[in-house]
Amino acid sequence: MRNKLLVAALGAALIAGALAATQTNRHSGSVRADEQAPRRAGIATVELREVADVYAADAVIEAVRAATVSAQIAGNVTHYYVDAGDRVKRGQVLVRIDARETDAQVAAGAAGVAQAEAQLAQAKLNHERTARLVDSKFVSQSALDKADADLKSAQAAVQMARASATQAATARSFADVRSPLDGIVTRRLAELGELASPGKPLIEVHDPAALRAVASVPQFVLPRIAQVPQAEVVLPTLGQTVVATHVTVLPAADARLLSTQVRADLPASVPASVVPGTAAKVVLPTGSVKRLVMPVDAVVRRGELTATYVIGSDGQPRLRQIRTGETSSAGWVEVLAGLDAGERVQLAGTVAAR
Repeated sequence: MRNKLLVAALGAALIAGALAATQTNRHSGSVRADEQAPRRAGIATVELREVADVYAADAVIEAVRAATVSAQIAGNVTHYYVDAGDRVKRGQVLVRIDARETDAQVAAGAAGVAQAEAQLAQAKLNHERTARLVDSKFVSQSALDKADADLKSAQAAVQMARASATQAATARSFADVRSPLDGIVTRRLAELGELASPGKPLIEVHDPAALRAVASVPQFVLPRIAQVPQAEVVLPTLGQTVVATHVTVLPAADARLLSTQVRADLPASVPASVVPGTAAKVVLPTGSVKRLVMPVDAVVRRGELTATYVIGSDGQPRLRQIRTGETSSAGWVEVLAGLDAGERVQLAGTVAAR
């Protein structure tokens, strides 16, 4: 009897264990199925839309207000008061050139003025004396004529001496190279001890608050952008697109490149990392065209793969490789291949790791 009870209890335990294992396996299977299913964040329809037709031209960012400050006198560079990246104010001294030669010229100019003024005073006295003698009939009229000529010559000599002194003082002021605008120092173009000569660039300054993208557009595009109202500037380094505040198509063409320059002014709110020389693209509207588009949020990028989750007839999303084109600022991306109008795609579709 005891053996029968023992066998019955052992069988019941085995059956209970098998049932528990079955339930565990089912539960584990459902978890994996949930993990494999993409998250549902909304569904959109691929559609044929009237979108803006654009021409994207490679561009470079440049400063609207920039200056290359050059030397105006000869001399060695003795001081650099700023370096690249420093903020400066208009009129601030940036570089100093050896001023010993110009100081000597200023002193010589002052001495020349004093000498000319003394000669003028003597010429006046001589003219007055000669005039009295002529009235008294002691000298002839020719003596007075000579005294009058000497007086005028002395007056001219004073004017010349004063002009030379002013010139020397102006040259002395050029020893202090000053900033022509408020902005940031772009770079230094000379080093301490180098000989500066008139026209030699010493430093570059630009205003970071006023930037623009400059692009060259082929001439065959010009008829379609002649009266372009606005443009977008794509900044690839930041992954941002901004709307230009003003667009200017220059009324001149490059005969060698058969292109025309287009300038798109950037808003003042662009990040500080956008500096002159940064690569960009200027997107110019050239009309409208019908294109197959889908929300950019539905695009899945995994390495070299560009795909999207397409909702099938059974309502289940399936990953499908596609080829995309231009992306608009309104959040649409052009579909070049892989989808047809009317198909539904899942937004922000991802598949969790198994």
